[in-house]
Amino acid sequence: MKINRVRQSLVRNISAGLAVLLVGAPGVGKTDVVHEVARQTERELLVSHPVVSDPTDAKGLPYPNKKGDAARFLPYGVMAQALSATKPTLWFLDDLGQAAPAVQAAFMQLLLARRIDEHVLPNCVTFVAATNRKQDRAGVSGLLEPVKSRFVTILEVEPDLDMWIDWALAKGLPPELVAFLQFRGGDLFHKPNPTTELVNSPSPRTWHNLAKLLKAGAADDLKEDKAGVLEELSGSVGKEAATEFVNFLEVAKDLPSLDDILLYPDTARIPDEVSTLWVLASGLASAATKTNFGALSTYAGRMVQQAYGEAAAFMVRKSIVLTPGITQTAAYSRLLAGEVGALL
Repeated sequence: MKINRVRQSLVRNISAGLAVLLVGAPGVGKTDVVHEVARQTERELLVSHPVVSDPTDAKGLPYPNKKGDAARFLPYGVMAQALSATKPTLWFLDDLGQAAPAVQAAFMQLLLARRIDEHVLPNCVTFVAATNRKQDRAGVSGLLEPVKSRFVTILEVEPDLDMWIDWALAKGLPPELVAFLQFRGGDLFHKPNPTTELVNSPSPRTWHNLAKLLKAGAADDLKEDKAGVLEELSGSVGKEAATEFVNFLEVAKDLPSLDDILLYPDTARIPDEVSTLWVLASGLASAATKTNFGALSTYAGRMVQQAYGEAAAFMVRKSIVLTPGITQTAAYSRLLAGEVGALL
């Protein structure tokens, strides 16, 4: 299930107090979507990592009474926070499939009965859990059958390139990376290769890691030391993906000034190299505002006239995603009536 559909399902089920289990490969966005939904539904977020937990984390520690002839379990940590919750709260069990069976069994009682011994969870607390799959080589031994059935649904999370690009532009990730994935995309966006070797493979998470390297200047000396740049970026997404990206960077280096384009959209140069054009379209989408959209739409029209309609449409669509108010401008109305509008 694509991440946007997962988000919708989580919002609906969490709002109804129903527990959901997310399943998917490492790095596809399971944890991020849970955090996002917690913010969207205005819930406090409690996070547990059962893989490093003990059964007492979900049950409490035995505490004797003053006479020493009896004991009760004393909650601590996240369990104590959940029991004392008074506001809508989401309790996230991350990497549940890596947990020992005894830990899974302890949480099982909370998931179904919403209590352990005399400790009862308040109705404002809702569960969501996530796990990798056995084939991901992430240390998942599986989930106990009774644990699985405690969730109203099990959703397999699939990466969504278009949604990731919207997110990347909103977060200000390097436009050359956004352009490369939009231009190349497909299997190179998410190409899991579970292995015991110390190498990474392309995924939404590892491309984000590569973006961090770019922001830190990892590709600044590409011209002088291509081999060194390639080796460092390969550590993020693997050699195959990094090689394609570095080659893309070499071709897309002749980028016109965004400021010049927005100041002189009628005469500013339109690159002939397709890869450079996609980088430019990503950068302009990030820079678009209600004020400068008139200039951007003029430039988009010229791109269409030079047979670069796909890049022009991408630029306009992503501008709207990032700045929805653009659709209320006169410039947008004019654009819809022209050649660019026919491509949207």
